[in-house]
Formats: sequence, C-alpha cells, structure tokens
Amino acid sequence: MSLESVTESVDEAVSGFFEPIASWLGEVVFYAVPVGGTDLPLIVAWLVVAGLVFTGWFGFVQIRKFRLAVDVVRGKYDEKGSAGEVNHFQALTAAVSGTVGLGNIAGVAVAVSIGGPGATFWMILCGLLGMATKFVEVTLGVKYREVHADGTVSGGPMHYLPKGLAERFGKNGRTLGKVLAVLASFMILFFGLFGGNLFQVNQSYAQLVSVTGGEDGTVGSSAGALLFGILVAALVGIVLLGGIRSIANVTSRLVPAMAGIYIVACLVVILANVTAVPDAVTAIVERAFNPQGVAGGVLGALIIGFKRAAFSNEAGLGSAPIAHSAVKTKHPASEGLVALLEPFIDTVVICTMTALTIVIANPASLGEDIGGVTITSDAFETVMPWFPYVLTVAVMLFAISTVLTWGYYGLKAWTYLFGRSRTSEVTYKVLYTVFAVAGSLLTLQTLIDLADAVLFSLAVINIIGLYLLAPVVKRELDTFMEFVRARKAGGDTGGDEDQEPVKTTV
Repeated sequence: MSLESVTESVDEAVSGFFEPIASWLGEVVFYAVPVGGTDLPLIVAWLVVAGLVFTGWFGFVQIRKFRLAVDVVRGKYDEKGSAGEVNHFQALTAAVSGTVGLGNIAGVAVAVSIGGPGATFWMILCGLLGMATKFVEVTLGVKYREVHADGTVSGGPMHYLPKGLAERFGKNGRTLGKVLAVLASFMILFFGLFGGNLFQVNQSYAQLVSVTGGEDGTVGSSAGALLFGILVAALVGIVLLGGIRSIANVTSRLVPAMAGIYIVACLVVILANVTAVPDAVTAIVERAFNPQGVAGGVLGALIIGFKRAAFSNEAGLGSAPIAHSAVKTKHPASEGLVALLEPFIDTVVICTMTALTIVIANPASLGEDIGGVTITSDAFETVMPWFPYVLTVAVMLFAISTVLTWGYYGLKAWTYLFGRSRTSEVTYKVLYTVFAVAGSLLTLQTLIDLADAVLFSLAVINIIGLYLLAPVVKRELDTFMEFVRARKAGGDTGGDEDQEPVKTTV
C-alpha cells in the first residue's frame, strides 16, 4: 500500500468521525444572526465589544500609552533582578509570531474581495480596539504567573483565571476559576496541535509545491512531503527543547525578518504605482461608509473587516499572555503595554500594507471566487513576476515561527493538565513534532475546523474573566505609572516593595 493511499485513508477516517462534531461546534461558536442584510457572528461581536469596553475603561490606553509602550520594548524601564526568562522585545516577537501569518496574507485578500476596499478601514479599527484587550489579558498573565524553582515561567488563562477569581471572589471564585482553567488548557492544547502546528506545516508545504512544479515537481511526491515534514519537525523539536528562551531567540530574528521581507515587497508594489496611492486611500475610507456591491452595505463591510481582524490578531483569545508571561519584569502592566503593540503590528501595519497592495494593483483575480493567497500573490506579480518565490519564503517563515510559538503555548497547557515532570514534557514534545511531520502528509481539514471553533470558544471564557479582573489591571497600571514617574524624576523607583511577589512553585 502506497503512502498516498494510507494518508488518504486516514484523512477520510478522521473526517468521517469528527465532521459531525466539527459541524455542530462550528455552528454554535460561529453562530450568526441576520443584521442589516448580512450575517453577524456573535463571537466576533463579543470580541469587538470587549475592545470597546476596555478602550473606554482604560481611557484609550492604546493611544495615550503608545509611546511609553515603545520605550518599554526598547528597555528604557528595565530593572535588574526581575523574575522571568526573556526581555520585553523577545516576549513581543514570540507572541507576534503566533498571530502574524496566513491571516495577514490570505485573510486580507478575502476581506477586500468580499467586503471591498472599505473592509480594510474596519479591520484597522478592530485592530486598534484589540490593542486594549491585549493590554488587559497580558497584564493579568504576568500578574498571576508562576515562576518555578528552575527559573522557568508559566502563565496564561489557566493561571490568571483561577488565581484572580479566587483573589476577588474567595472560595466560589476559586472553584469556578479551576473549572475554567482546565477548559482553557484543553482548548489551547487542541488548537496548538491542529491549528498552530498541522495546518501551518500543511499550508507552507502546499506553497512550496506550487512553486516547484506542482505535484509532478521536485517535492510534490509523497517522499518529498515526508522529507519536508521531517525537516520541519526536526527544526521545531530542537528549538522547542530549549524552551521559551530558545523560541524567543529564534522568533526575535524570524519575526523582524519575515515582516521586513513582506513589507518591503508591499512597498515595491506601492511605489511602482505611487500615483495610485491617493485614490486607493480614498477608496478605503469612502467605501467603508459607502460600499458598492457589498451584502448589507456599510454594516456588511464592517462585519467582514471586523471578522478578518479578529481572526488575525487573536486579541481576547487568551493565547498571547502565555508568551508574554515569561518576560523579565516586576511590573505586570509594563508587559501589558508592550502587548498592545501586537495588534498594531499584526493588523494595523501588516494587514493595511497587504490591503493597499491589493487595492492599488487591482489584480484580475480580485473579482473571482478563488483563494485569498492567490489574490495576494497575483497583486504582487503585477510588478514582480518572481514574487511567488518571495511569498514562499515569507509563508515558510510565518509557518515555522507560528509552529514554534504554539508549541510553547501547547506545552504550558499540557503541563498544567498533566504536570511538569520531565517525562510529561518529553511526551508532549515528541507528540508535537510527530504532528509537524503529519502536517505535510495529511490535511485533516475537519480537525482544523474543529480547532478553530475550540480556540474561539476560549474567548468566551477568557473575556468573562477579563471583565471580572479589570480592576486588578487598573491598579497594576497605576503602580507602573508611579514607577515611570519616579524613574523620569531620577529618584527612587519605589513601589517594588509594595509589589505582590510572584508566586513560586516547584
């Protein structure tokens, strides 16, 4: 029996078993209601409302504290002796690597093709709102993290939900928090294996096959797929064994590289059509409020933009606090401010660059019902016929960095559920690398769809916790601002003695 027939049989068996489950959960999680001639997924509304609430609650923190956030990333407010494993910049790039990916390449094209140029405007707005949500969840992630005896750190919703709710609401809060923490861990682990690992490897392999002659090309055979999967798995396994320090060292180089390659490519197309830029910007703004041929009119363009932005930056889903929690700091809100830059980079900068490129180039495929990546590739190809090769490099970098980051997220969920023993950790890492190999051989689309539904259901649990713990975040921000004022005044940085120490466990 050939390898192709085996993988096809596995795909069919898995799809046949999980398809009813994935279909049911997808209908529940992404349930949509008709609004103004179009459908509004309630989960998207849930995420956007959270952004609006936290933006108002913290007085537009994403705007008022943007410059301070940049200064923190630069290390201006670092303190010696802070617990943690990585610096602010490394924590940011590790988290960004988990969100910057195919959503920025294909998702934007989908938004523009369905919602018109105006959808870009609403994507940007949603990204700006998501900055406030990221600030809240990451501040909590650092506030309630655990620093273990070996110096490693664990954080995320599985830690701040039980600890924070117990602190605020006593015994009942502790019980509720523990239940939510277990659910959150399972959701993160499941998505990490299928959405953050298998899907990324599968898509990067597909792009590589497409530029090397297709199925009859150099790597189009089952042997090529297996070799590709093994190479990626080996790379991921080696880096994953080194923990967050190793991952941060890789992503702190990969993220700037992949973002740089992609943004430069966008700028080449934009500059080649520089005279069309004013019209493109005008079209984006005008068609946000006067869309043409979009179901639901303005509301339809808004919903499409918000939906793609929510899927792109993951603000409110509870994943990013896991990476940010490893930062070296004594002030949780300092990393919360760093984290608000994440949706800005992901959605406001990179997604906007993609949208401008597509609107300006206006490829013939834009009006066709085809894949998003194809539209983006065609837009670049109008100026750079060799761009599919550049896109392949970008997709590979996006995929590898995402697999690494979600490997770390999954590890923290796994150890919360099954303990931090060496056997437990090695078991997870072996399992994760095996899934990387499977990614180039299998599609398992049904499981990937199920993983998406599971991840977004986490947003319901996570955001309820964020609402209940927002007063804690407010106090942490006030404490950090006192420290900043003292540092600027050149006096005692005070407030460290008043900081609640990070709980240490073995």
